[in-house]
Amino acid sequence: MEVEEIKKLIPHRYPFLLVDRVVELEEERIVTLKNVTVNEEFFNGHFPGAPMMPGVLQVEAMAQSACIMLMKKHVEDTEKNLVVFTGIKNAKFRKSVVPGDQLKMEVQLVNMRRNFVTMEGKATVDGKVACELEASAAIVSREEA
Repeated sequence: MEVEEIKKLIPHRYPFLLVDRVVELEEERIVTLKNVTVNEEFFNGHFPGAPMMPGVLQVEAMAQSACIMLMKKHVEDTEKNLVVFTGIKNAKFRKSVVPGDQLKMEVQLVNMRRNFVTMEGKATVDGKVACELEASAAIVSREEA
């Protein structure tokens, strides 16, 4: 799935769209890519002379990946609903992500009860874990958000 189809599923746009491509999409699992370039806005201040992708944006990239999976596979009316994150647990940052890296996000659905979801995510660079977490989300109507 390319970026134009991704933009039909989630509301994020430049400079905050952090998923470039979906490479695998199943009912309960998604794998996505983010090509991290030196031109990313956040590198202007994080950190000059030693640019690193902020950990919170790695978390956001996994959250966006999860949103894509949920919107594509579990939401009937994508015009009227969206996914909002309700919690993040056990986020761990293990490796710096720098310009030129390709961040690969893997998100696995752990549990879904009605419109509440728990999942696990992992972001890697060259097969090495950069970030991992547990997260929860809810599928809500756009009017409630």
